[in-house]
Amino acid sequence: MHTDTHFPCTHNRIFDTGSAAAERSTWIVVWLTAVTMVVEIAAGWWFNSMALLADGWHMSSHTLALGLAAVAYAAARQYAGDSRFAFGTWKIEVLSGFASAIFLLGIALMMVIGSVDRLISPQPIHYREAMLVAVLGLVVNLVCALILDRGRHHAEHAHTHAHHHAHGKHQDLNMKAATVHVLTDALTSVLAIIALTGGWLRGWDWLDPVVGIAGAILIAIWAKGLIIETGKVLLDREMDHPVVRGIVDSVEADGTRINDLHVWRVGKNAYSCAITAITHDAAVTPAVIRARLTAHAEIVHSTIELSLCTQGRSNSATDSTCEVCGNMLAMPAPRKT
Repeated sequence: MHTDTHFPCTHNRIFDTGSAAAERSTWIVVWLTAVTMVVEIAAGWWFNSMALLADGWHMSSHTLALGLAAVAYAAARQYAGDSRFAFGTWKIEVLSGFASAIFLLGIALMMVIGSVDRLISPQPIHYREAMLVAVLGLVVNLVCALILDRGRHHAEHAHTHAHHHAHGKHQDLNMKAATVHVLTDALTSVLAIIALTGGWLRGWDWLDPVVGIAGAILIAIWAKGLIIETGKVLLDREMDHPVVRGIVDSVEADGTRINDLHVWRVGKNAYSCAITAITHDAAVTPAVIRARLTAHAEIVHSTIELSLCTQGRSNSATDSTCEVCGNMLAMPAPRKT
């Protein structure tokens, strides 16, 4: 028996065009971070420096997360025309952002464990080498942040031109996740410089692990926010978005009422909706409803089920509610005398 999994499709399923600038910037940052990681690990091994080795392996986790973001861009672009993805491939990028947030929580946990261990069992700190590592890490991460910000700026500029009627501003969550990884690494370097300075000049060896715990808490807070943002999209929790109210206001007119409505995001600022409605006006058709939705440029796909109530009766002489479907009946125009 032959099973054909490719069905004819007349509707364009590419709801988000992605961003070549964001993808290119992410790949540059991946390679820059990877090279720095290799240099730090090699130098740590050659000079027998645990500080260099630790920072190098720490940077490897960020390299992995940034690489995931870059691969997500490439996969979303490669499979954009694949009909098996019913609502496009944009959520591959969102899934990458969610995974990156989980990586951040893991990094924060490792920082806490390492810091607590240092508080319980203090170790001698090689301040000169550690300071060199922290400064190098800060410089690399600042350069990476500038590269990502430039890519994000170009992507948002192009997206604004393409969707100038959109409600609100939607971020590239994959790019945001990559940026948060770079910023957390930069934050770690700044906190390390502060702690090392205090230890070097004042002998405060306890400051390094304490600052490490503080940094881990801040990273966990950032990760939590990113998990919430990406989780909302992945779970289709979008029914409180202003576009939902806009759809209801556009559709419900001339005795037409929505019985069931589902709205979910299929792109950074692109939404799909499924509407079940009932009307007392025979002139209202699904095409009419779809024409009303054109006022909302972010609605890129709609499925409309419309029923006509032909037995509309009011409950009383003063009540205009239909006792059959529960919708409002069109009141007759008053006679001229």
